[in-house]
Amino acid sequence: MDAMREDTLKKKKDLNKLVKGRNTPQKVVLRAKIAIKVLEGMPKKRIAEELNISRTTVYLWAERYEKGGVTALLKDAPRPGRIPLITPQKEKEVVETTLHALPHNATHWSVRAMATAQSISRMAVQRIWKKYNIQPHRIKTFKLSKDPHFIEKVQDVVGLYLDPPDKALVLSVDEKSQIQALDRTQPGLPLKKGHAGTITHDYKRHGTTTLFAALNTLNGKVIGACMPKHRQDQFLKFLKKIDKETPPDIDLHLIVDNYGSHKTKRVKEWLMKHPRFHMHFTPTSASWLNMVERFFSEITTKKIRRGVFKSVQTLIDAIMDFVEKHNENPKIFTWTKDAYTILAKVAKCTEALGTGH
Repeated sequence: MDAMREDTLKKKKDLNKLVKGRNTPQKVVLRAKIAIKVLEGMPKKRIAEELNISRTTVYLWAERYEKGGVTALLKDAPRPGRIPLITPQKEKEVVETTLHALPHNATHWSVRAMATAQSISRMAVQRIWKKYNIQPHRIKTFKLSKDPHFIEKVQDVVGLYLDPPDKALVLSVDEKSQIQALDRTQPGLPLKKGHAGTITHDYKRHGTTTLFAALNTLNGKVIGACMPKHRQDQFLKFLKKIDKETPPDIDLHLIVDNYGSHKTKRVKEWLMKHPRFHMHFTPTSASWLNMVERFFSEITTKKIRRGVFKSVQTLIDAIMDFVEKHNENPKIFTWTKDAYTILAKVAKCTEALGTGH
């Protein structure tokens, strides 16, 4: 009997700590008071009356305390949860219809069109699409190269990125053509708290320029030049600039695309007279293999797209200023995918599309 009494006293002491605790939530205090009165032998009906609560609540927490002790009082009672209104079969129908069928008067499903077709709410459609990461409104573009030497060229170019030759520079070379000097018809409004900056939707054209760029894959620096056109004369002029601005005692491996001005007779004759230049051509329709495209993307986003240029010379000055600032603290673009990984992914896409290379 003494042992039972001591156990009861210890339990009441632990419960009283909860009741008097300064940081104890009030709902836990109420549960502890119920448990104390149960230990004292008070009838549950009377406990409910004294604490001004329902008998159901008293029975619930008395039972939970009996089974789990003080720890059980700290956790909320499990709730049954909301009964799902959409059955797994209906979910499957929505997913299958989205993926394998089209609406009668559109190229893709909208939330409301699918809700009407399946006789459910648009919010239910949104939840299902979110659950399965389906986005019918989005589309990505692609093009598989049909170059008969695709594999060899990928292995060659990627090999230069991942394992460049000793005592040589690898330069990713390309032209960003037809860059327009656009001037807005009216001054834009500046960025303000709660309001985006604005520019007019219409513009004045003042001409174009072409940016020739050679990205040093080792240190990220760029040799750049702006010219009015991008024909063989301009390409030869840029090759001479590269020749002049690189150490004369090392080989140069240039990664270029298949544009016609890169393969003319005059260009080939010049290259024969300058044997330190080695040309490596990317596959057709595979500009993503040319790392300088990453630099072009950056200059477009940061300098050109939202710029206002009142003349071609203003545009050229802005471009060359960007190149100069870039070279002061160059960003190295690191190639990470090996040729095997790229070719495996292309093969998988080719198989899925049912097309040959």
